[in-house]
Amino acid sequence: MQNKKEIDLNVKRLTEFRHDLHMHPELKFNEHRTSEKIAEFLTLLNIPFKRGLATTGIVGSIYGQNRSADNPGPALGIRADIDALPMEEANDFEYASKYKGCMHACGHDGHTAMLLGAAELLSANRNFDGTVHLIFQPGEEGGAGARVMMNEGLFKTYPCQAVFALHNWPDLPQGQMGTKIGPIMASGVTFEVIVRGKGGHAALPHSTIDPVPVACSIVTQLQSLVSRRVDPLDAAVLTIGKIEAGSSPNIIPAEARMSGTCRTLTNESQSLILDGVKRISHYIAEAHCAQAEVIIKDGGYPNTTNHSKEGKFMAAVMQEMVGETNANTHVRPAMTAEDFGFMLQEVPGAYGWIGNGKDEVSGEALHSTAYDFNDKNLSLGAYFWEKLARQWFLTEANK
Repeated sequence: MQNKKEIDLNVKRLTEFRHDLHMHPELKFNEHRTSEKIAEFLTLLNIPFKRGLATTGIVGSIYGQNRSADNPGPALGIRADIDALPMEEANDFEYASKYKGCMHACGHDGHTAMLLGAAELLSANRNFDGTVHLIFQPGEEGGAGARVMMNEGLFKTYPCQAVFALHNWPDLPQGQMGTKIGPIMASGVTFEVIVRGKGGHAALPHSTIDPVPVACSIVTQLQSLVSRRVDPLDAAVLTIGKIEAGSSPNIIPAEARMSGTCRTLTNESQSLILDGVKRISHYIAEAHCAQAEVIIKDGGYPNTTNHSKEGKFMAAVMQEMVGETNANTHVRPAMTAEDFGFMLQEVPGAYGWIGNGKDEVSGEALHSTAYDFNDKNLSLGAYFWEKLARQWFLTEANK
């Protein structure tokens, strides 16, 4: 199997590429410059690609020996997200964001560069039997870009027997990796509760139906859904993050609005909580002669649930790459959401973490204004993807 000694990765070029992306971050479905830079890199490697899926998405295909677009053989997909976040960067290093109110605070610049590094390694020696599809996906941050690409024919145009993804993870030291079988990231669904009463003068509450205390009571009672309805061994989070009511301190409003999010690792817990939100909101409002409407927002993310076969395979490659002591094959799931879950609903695969080195770079959490991807992972991630791809064709493709 191809190893690190046989092909030297151009780490300097890859680092410069990552820093350039960091300086020029772009938000979901507006990653035009980013897409152009990826296309230039793939062109340099003589890798054919197609642009335009989900507006700014790009898919490159590396064909192994005796393989082509007409005869791709077994196909593997590797996905990297490419979008940034609407945040003002607090870092002052030379490659900090040049765009006000926009930064790579989740390390997607590093994900993109790692996959391009793997493309360099795989394209330099195509001694594998099949095709690797490099999926550069826009709109992960709230845009469900994975689903958009799929709806526009991603896996019909580029059929894959398996699909994999990595995310940099600040809670793991650099040099460590992790994954697990089953749910590794939570689903994310947002909802709104509208409480309607009867407005009036603050000095005459008896002539009104005040929605504010009703809303407060609903918030309090919703907390019991996780503590008393969800299995203690099944993680779930219910948060009300926004409440709006009224326009003046001497006026009782006619309406109060609350917005919240539900994060679960299983579909059963998600259904239980959302049903509970509707039930509690309705009956508490009714008990106070008010009305409550619950709106479940479209566009939520499903659980990111690793398939058993692919999860075991990814874990084995991690152990081979960084050693058993540095490969956590039973990581604790995270309650953050990830739209790679859409891909795993359609194609078998697995998702894993690559340690970003907590306290080694900035010590910051994901989505922090001071976050930065650890450049040490550019080499590690690229060689990991190369090893995973070559090993998959050798041992997994024809199972």
